[in-house]
Amino acid sequence: MKAYTQHYINGEWVEASSSQYLEVTDSNTEAVMATVPAGTAQEAAQAVMAARAAFAGWSALSVEERAVYLDKITAGLKARSDELTTTIASEVGMPLKMAGMVQVGMPIFNWGNFAKVARQFEFESEIKNSLIVREAIGVVGCITPWNFPLNQIALKVAPALVAGCTVVLKPSEIAPINAIILAEVIHAAGLPAGVFNLVNGLGPEVGEVLASHPEVDMVSFTGSTRAGKRVGELASQTIKRVALELGGKSASVVLDDADFPAAIKGSVGACLLNSGQTCSAHTRLLVPESRYEEAKTLAQGVIERFTIGSAFDETSKLGPLVSAAQRDRVLHLIQLGLDEGAELVAGGPDKPAVDKGYFVQPTILRVQRHHTLAKEEIFGPVLVMLTYKDEDEAVAIANDSVYGLGGGVWAGTNEHAIAVAKRLRTGQVDINGAPFNAQAPFGGYKQSGNGRENGVFGLEEFLEVKAIQRPAVKA
Repeated sequence: MKAYTQHYINGEWVEASSSQYLEVTDSNTEAVMATVPAGTAQEAAQAVMAARAAFAGWSALSVEERAVYLDKITAGLKARSDELTTTIASEVGMPLKMAGMVQVGMPIFNWGNFAKVARQFEFESEIKNSLIVREAIGVVGCITPWNFPLNQIALKVAPALVAGCTVVLKPSEIAPINAIILAEVIHAAGLPAGVFNLVNGLGPEVGEVLASHPEVDMVSFTGSTRAGKRVGELASQTIKRVALELGGKSASVVLDDADFPAAIKGSVGACLLNSGQTCSAHTRLLVPESRYEEAKTLAQGVIERFTIGSAFDETSKLGPLVSAAQRDRVLHLIQLGLDEGAELVAGGPDKPAVDKGYFVQPTILRVQRHHTLAKEEIFGPVLVMLTYKDEDEAVAIANDSVYGLGGGVWAGTNEHAIAVAKRLRTGQVDINGAPFNAQAPFGGYKQSGNGRENGVFGLEEFLEVKAIQRPAVKA
């Protein structure tokens, strides 16, 4: 076990002022793997003021100068990719090979990509006699989750920095070690003091300071809808910009003319990535009522192949959940579904045959539209199946949610799938198993949040737009 005792503030590793610490648990073994300091409101405020002091100088650098720093950070992360992969596989539980690709490979790509995006971005343009200038919004508070910890940090911190903003990061207390490694990489890259700051701690002590502090110009948050509402409430007192990436209950709509084996396989896979701990996971599977038995049999066959085990076991396709609390919540919801009359298609609440780790069986339940599990985000390896009579009802069921983050449509032709996808009230829709596009905008409708991440859309979130009116040219 390693004990971390410092925050990263104003370009230095600073000993924590409080003796309180937070335990970080290995999700595979249930053992404490590290401790990190429980940051205070005073330390968060100190980091904010360091970021404020650094803003003028950092934002005055050229885009190229800032992009070069991102290139250095990208190289530093690549050099420590094995360490990061092992760390996140322990913190979160994603199988090692997948963690290397998704939990580490993707954020490394995003750090490098934002440097490229910034180099090509048009920070100034003209409309008649007006010069339109896009400039850094200021000091940004970034509050990030545990499920894709390093990537969600990358999607906030990288575009903020290259836009010319300065940053205070509060990572999840459940998976903070990867953020400490990132801070070490950033320090080695030589960023000016105060440009990037890291304060570990809990939301009520550290996160709420970032959301409410008058010297923070923007807060970017990824997490639960409940916590996002609190961030928005606090931020509103100083009218700061708020970007929220929140919960989801995404529907995978399988139409009658779809390739059913491919559609069911793809839908189950889109639910179970990261043991279902994905905000955009396709956790509702909608199939025609007349073909339910066929879909059920196919889904049972697919889910059987998701072998449970430690992230470090090469045969594992499904790792543990992140914590005992998360496991217990998921098990409670599975039992609630059964108590409400759901049909158990696969899995269930029984403990898997694994000695250690926060494991839950991959589970499929057939539910009715009014059931709790048809509406509530579970955040575990649980897929619910619903049936529909016709295409209009399929769209109605898919849209019957307070969320609108992701979704999928499977159809006999891409044209048919696109026509239905356009009717879904959600920020992103995959058709016929299309791959994730890291350049396309990612974000939600309704209570899934506001703002967009990825590529040029993610960069624009951290920019203000200024119009400079010039004298009209006389003819």
